[in-house]
Amino acid sequence: MRFVQALQAGLFVAVSTSVNAWNRLEKDNAALLIIDHQVGLAQVVRDYNTNDFRNNMLAHAAIGKAFDIPVVMTTSSDEGPNGQMLKEIIEMYPNVTLVRRQGEVNAWDNEQFRKEVEATGRKQLIVGGIVTEVCTAFLALSLIDEGYEVYANTEASGTFDIRLAEDANRRMEKAGVTLMGFFAIVCDLMRDWRHTPGLAQLLPFLDQYQFAYGLVARHHAAAITNGTLAPIEEVLIV
Repeated sequence: MRFVQALQAGLFVAVSTSVNAWNRLEKDNAALLIIDHQVGLAQVVRDYNTNDFRNNMLAHAAIGKAFDIPVVMTTSSDEGPNGQMLKEIIEMYPNVTLVRRQGEVNAWDNEQFRKEVEATGRKQLIVGGIVTEVCTAFLALSLIDEGYEVYANTEASGTFDIRLAEDANRRMEKAGVTLMGFFAIVCDLMRDWRHTPGLAQLLPFLDQYQFAYGLVARHHAAAITNGTLAPIEEVLIV
């Protein structure tokens, strides 16, 4: 009887305890991690086409500038076949230290990288890297173990094929990593188009890196300034 009562009490507590469905990104508590976005490693990415993934890497990096959040970036064996970090990313952050790992596969195993992350003072870390199941996942899982909230940018993490990406994402999600794409990250950090950065700052940013949404704004602008409404069209919106 006591066992049944204890079990019932435990179930009541479990049901009645409030659980947050999601952790919201806070721009004042977030930092951006750019992991091994290198010209050699980018050639192994097959779950995105080359042009799209280049855009995704640059878009990921640009989040730091758009929201003025700390950035930590690192390369793996960049004197060998992995190659250099994309020069466009280096040019975005001329004053950010590039941690050049010469052996450690998991960036968290590098003492300088750990210090750079800790120095940000931020607890929410947005991660993108090549390859997904190694550079992104190993670091993300290590950060979870350290008590950070981790957000993996799945569009800025690439690997050899879709199945490997799915396996890695499932492993990260099971451990508590939040999986998000570029547009969701931007919208969560912004929260409200009336904020700063908001519509005025982020619409050109999205037009550059998320052109599908840029087209929405362009179409609206063109319709207002140059458009002629056919009578039959009005029934579609009213």
